[in-house]
Amino acid sequence: MTTSPLPLSPLPPPPAPAPSASFGDQPADLEGMVRLAHERVYSDLHLGVGEEPRYRSAGAMLRTGWPVTDADTFQRWLREILRPEEIERFERRKEFDGAHAFPFVRVRINLLDTLRGPAVVLRLIPHEIPTLDELGMPAVLSELCTRPKGMVLVTGPTGCGKTTTLAAMIDWINRHMSRHVVTIEDPIEYVHQSRASLIRQRQVGLHTLQFHNALRASMREDPDVILIGEIRDRLTLATAIEASQTGQLVLGTLHTNSAIKTVERVLGMHPPNEQESVRQAVSETLLAVISQGLIRTTTGERTAYQDILINTDACKDYIQQGELDEVEEIMRRSRFDGMVTSNQSLLDLVEDGRVTPEEALAESIRPRELLQALRGRTA
Repeated sequence: MTTSPLPLSPLPPPPAPAPSASFGDQPADLEGMVRLAHERVYSDLHLGVGEEPRYRSAGAMLRTGWPVTDADTFQRWLREILRPEEIERFERRKEFDGAHAFPFVRVRINLLDTLRGPAVVLRLIPHEIPTLDELGMPAVLSELCTRPKGMVLVTGPTGCGKTTTLAAMIDWINRHMSRHVVTIEDPIEYVHQSRASLIRQRQVGLHTLQFHNALRASMREDPDVILIGEIRDRLTLATAIEASQTGQLVLGTLHTNSAIKTVERVLGMHPPNEQESVRQAVSETLLAVISQGLIRTTTGERTAYQDILINTDACKDYIQQGELDEVEEIMRRSRFDGMVTSNQSLLDLVEDGRVTPEEALAESIRPRELLQALRGRTA
């Protein structure tokens, strides 16, 4: 069978221009702008002094054509979502993270100061938590939710859907199991209502001062499951490992772009003289790493692809020895255990016609390997 040849270079052409959208008159208040984003399923609203308001849709930034924002208007918008003491804290520290609930949607707030003046990014978080099935996640994620103890890390770059995946896993536990779940987040994004499980959510800076303090305290609060919004330092990691060793299922996030890089990052948080002991601890407590990204589909939406490491006995041995290249080789040939590499996941999307080869190559961390696989499938 003959087909059109794929490009010789693994580097794809520049991405297509951002899609255009029509906007009418600017809403009178911030709630109106957020409502428009909610109705059109935009993910973010960007506002800043001296800037035209913009939305993010399926990864692309959309211009609105609305007037440039002045300082008084920006302050009026802030007063819709922040208390006076929160605005004062931002003005003092020049950064602020928080959340606000409108009647129709919740937003995560990130305030920053810039050359032009203050700016804010509002990330929309639906009140309804999507299920693992609705997200199209592999069945192995729900199986991991049933484990009585151990550590599961969900990783990926900013904006890849880590928080949504974790929320869906907590929601699965909440619907199917009788557990006590404690979450430690900064800020709280998805809000859970206790169902079969009892869920208690704590926000750093509001209900506790530090991730580590809350994590250490949670071990005395009779938890079955602990969610850590982000493992930021060695102390938090060490406490997470200790919790998973003493009988809790620990879910956490890291900013890494592959399963193997995640293990490298975890081991790299410790000095050389501790490497042997930390490799032993990680090999014994780690259940899985789910590294994910988002990619534009042929319909203009976005879908997830994964790089999944399940810590089987063979993987444990190689982690203890520090031979992570061997772990990656196991991932390539162990789909029956629920493992998949990001290139295998991207290749599946191309073969299903959901993603173009060019988009897949642009997202791949090993584009030459993926290009070879694409050529082999179409030869």
